[in-house]
Amino acid sequence: MATRYYSTLIAAFLMLAGCQGQSTSTVVDSMPAPSFSGPSMQEDLPPPGYASGPIYAPPGHPHSAGQAPPSTIHPKITAGIPADWIPHAKLNTWKWIVIHHSATPTGGAFAFDKMHKAKGWDELGYHFVVGNGTDTRDGQIEVGSRWPKQKWGAHTKTPDNQFNEHGIGICMVGNFDVSHPTEVQTRAVAKLVAYLMKTYHIPPDHVVGHRDCKSTDCPGRFVSVARIRQQSIQILAAAGDPIPVDKHPTAFARGEMLHNN
Repeated sequence: MATRYYSTLIAAFLMLAGCQGQSTSTVVDSMPAPSFSGPSMQEDLPPPGYASGPIYAPPGHPHSAGQAPPSTIHPKITAGIPADWIPHAKLNTWKWIVIHHSATPTGGAFAFDKMHKAKGWDELGYHFVVGNGTDTRDGQIEVGSRWPKQKWGAHTKTPDNQFNEHGIGICMVGNFDVSHPTEVQTRAVAKLVAYLMKTYHIPPDHVVGHRDCKSTDCPGRFVSVARIRQQSIQILAAAGDPIPVDKHPTAFARGEMLHNN
């Protein structure tokens, strides 16, 4: 009698285990394969005074699924905006938008990341890279590895380092000392700048070229930063959004150092 009872109990246990194993296998088989193809990131020490926020997996990472945008960005601002433009970390105190060119005829975020690491930098120095149809599509906006983390930039070194610590670096692919950026590329930059101006309350006179910050030709003689500013203002105005105002203008913002290029 006892033998029959234990035999029945063991058989029931095996049947239950078999069902659970089949169910788990079905769930696992239906899950997407993880992707580990993103560039590896090596953290360095932040500059003095930099207040770092919590670090989250960047968009596209398998652990980032289901993360909500930061509550500090109003949903109206994020409407129609690509998901990877929205960081998943404590927002930095951005005050500047600095426009660069790559000074190369081709390229993209992946290529520039390799170049910057070869120079001994921790990772891609820019926050965004805008393609010209070579490595990436014309006008394609790539999000650098610093942006999801809201990490200070490595694109505009000055004695006080204000443009790296509080400046969003945007690189347009191309050598614009010898050729013009494409119209698609310029419109893409203007759209990105408008979003950043609105989200971080950056006034138009804080949208500058690299050459406005230090002695350099970047972003090239054929790039009009003034035109990009104006297009960004028009985008905000067309959407009925207010144009950010500089409440505490510096000598730079008043035009003593800023060139209307």
